[in-house]
Amino acid sequence: MAKTLNVPLAGAERRGPMRALRGVRRGGGQVWPAAVAAGFTLAQLVLVRPWMGLGWDETVYVSQVSGHAPAAFFSAPRARGVSLLVAPIASWSSSTSLLRVYLALLAGLGLFLALRAWRGLFPARVVGAGGALFATLWVTVFYGPQAMPNYWVAIGALAGVGYFLRAQADRRDRAALWGLGASAALLALMRPTDAVWVTLPLLVVLVCVRRRRRLDLLAVLVVGLAAGAGEWIVEAYVSHGGLGARLADASRIQGGLGWNIAIGDQLRSLSGRTLCRPCTGSLPAAPVIVWWLALPLLAALGLAVAIRARRTARTLLPLACATTAGIPYLFMIGYAAPRFLLPVYALLAIPVADALIHLVTVSSRKRRPVAAALVTLGLACHLAVQYVVLDRTADRTTAGHREWTRTAAELHRLGVRPPCLLTGHLAIPIAFYAECRSVHTHGHNANTTQAEILRAAQRLPVAVLTMPDGQPPAYARDWEQHLAGGLRLYVAPSPDEARNR
Repeated sequence: MAKTLNVPLAGAERRGPMRALRGVRRGGGQVWPAAVAAGFTLAQLVLVRPWMGLGWDETVYVSQVSGHAPAAFFSAPRARGVSLLVAPIASWSSSTSLLRVYLALLAGLGLFLALRAWRGLFPARVVGAGGALFATLWVTVFYGPQAMPNYWVAIGALAGVGYFLRAQADRRDRAALWGLGASAALLALMRPTDAVWVTLPLLVVLVCVRRRRRLDLLAVLVVGLAAGAGEWIVEAYVSHGGLGARLADASRIQGGLGWNIAIGDQLRSLSGRTLCRPCTGSLPAAPVIVWWLALPLLAALGLAVAIRARRTARTLLPLACATTAGIPYLFMIGYAAPRFLLPVYALLAIPVADALIHLVTVSSRKRRPVAAALVTLGLACHLAVQYVVLDRTADRTTAGHREWTRTAAELHRLGVRPPCLLTGHLAIPIAFYAECRSVHTHGHNANTTQAEILRAAQRLPVAVLTMPDGQPPAYARDWEQHLAGGLRLYVAPSPDEARNR
């Protein structure tokens, strides 16, 4: 780690790092983060359709607090953070559009606060450019207004590292201490296992680097993590047989965590495949993946720039946290989803922005316009590719969710109305749309038995969903068959009809 955390502004070194840091805070620097956050919010509202409907995982999280749909089975890897996040809207309204607008506004506010945590650590233009780089990725815009945890893990990671560096630089910065604790709690509340990977370098610095040891920082970080993960740990003992059993179940549901190089899978997912499982097929075209391959090179350049400017810690630490955050999703899991790496992109954004600005400003007066033009052209092409992928992904996702809506409407037409029960293929999301309860007898979401389903059919409407060429379970083979939304529906006889039989 570097010996000092000097602020890279003219004259700052002569005044001392603490005075310079406080001076930068008083000087403002909030225009850039505010502008980026406002643009990001607008992009979500315009480019991600508020009427897109909820995805599979979203229906699980929202159903836990929904005022109109029964709660879906909550498997071991999931945490309740997203459900708490959406509760102010989902508890009383079934409007997906209203929920999307609420989440988009909240995502913009979260980005502003995370960027604000970095004030004084880098020049305002670097922080703003880093925020813009992160906010213009298609995966960031797409998942910002969604009821999913990954964006919020990214926000917690970005803010937490910034507050940590500020607290290290100035022992009197109580706001940074509170910010670090809140960020750690947010991380653990959304995804406890991700929180451990993200904060691992911070814990190592506080425990192993003698010159950086701060008991107050260590206590705040640990208490924040414990506060956020507390409910998840308690639930592990109440519903999963203990913490070890829940972690084992989570690993099994994710295909068994272990050595598995998933870099190729992540590359394949960059074309807009929201879940790449199994992740087969050819790689996307070069323009779609070139930015991803350039990230580590630009991050390395950002580190070199920081070393020369004698502010190594402020760049090395986010790079270290980005590395540990990416390890489970690049080397330990057998499938991919682009949202998994959102915390990595957020932590790399500011060092990469520092590198790009350096490429433009370090050139001689004659070469500077050429360097600026090349960087601008590269970013423009990158932005165009991002929004082509975003548009196609939003269209495809919206069309898929409309199929679920049509299937739910057909189930209602056939008499499967609440209170009702669905099981089989895509039962979880379609049950949410139909306001039914979903159950499964096998797989990751197993929570009932065939006998219980048959008993339920004696008192309420029940349907089994399969693929068009799929086979229903034996108990449903003589049930009435229908086709809707690309699925085959097997509807149980009504309770009155079953009793007359």
